[in-house]
Amino acid sequence: MNKRHYWHIILLATVVFCSPLWADSITFSLLPSNGNVSGPAGSLEGWGYSITNNSTADWYLATNLNADSFSDGTPNLIFDFPEVAPGATVTEAFDALNGIGLYELQWDPSAPLGFVNSGDFTLSGQWYDGDPFNGGNHVADAPDSLLPYSATVTDSGGGAPEPSSLLLLATGVVAIFGWRKIRNRTPASVAVSDR
Repeated sequence: MNKRHYWHIILLATVVFCSPLWADSITFSLLPSNGNVSGPAGSLEGWGYSITNNSTADWYLATNLNADSFSDGTPNLIFDFPEVAPGATVTEAFDALNGIGLYELQWDPSAPLGFVNSGDFTLSGQWYDGDPFNGGNHVADAPDSLLPYSATVTDSGGGAPEPSSLLLLATGVVAIFGWRKIRNRTPASVAVSDR
C-alpha cells in the first residue's frame, strides 16, 4: 500500500468516526429557567420548555424524553416532540388547563410538607437535512441533552382561618343592640340621705 492510500484511509476514518464531533447543536431549557417548581400537596405543577436549533442547515426532531423517578405524586409526559427548523426556536410554557408543556406532576394529597422530587430530564433527538415530515433525510442522532429539575411540596398558604361571614355579621348585630341598650338606659338616681 502506498503512502497516498494510507492517508486516504486515515482521512475517511476520521470523517466517518469523528463526524458527531462536528454535529449541530440545540439549546434546550426549562420553564421556569431554574427548573424548580413548587406547590401544596394535591396541586398540579409542571414545566414548560424552549428548544432552539443552532444549526443553519439541518432540522432537529425531538424523538424521546425521559425523566428520573418521582415519589408522592403522579408524573405525566405532555411533551409534543416538535420538529425545529434551522435557526428557529419552539417555546411552550406549562399550561395545566390545556395539557401543554414538557411534564406535569400531580402531587398526592398526602405528600409531606417540604418533600422534594429532583432529577434530570433527558431529551433525545435526530438531525435531518430537511423537514423530517416532508422528505428530509436522517443525517445523525443528536447528543442527549440533560436538564436538572426539582419539585417541592409547599404550604398551602392558608394560615389561620378567617371567621365566617355569618359569625362576623352576628357579632356586629349583637354589638349594635348592646350599644343602643346602654345609650337608651335612664340614669340611675342616687339617693342622698341627710344624717
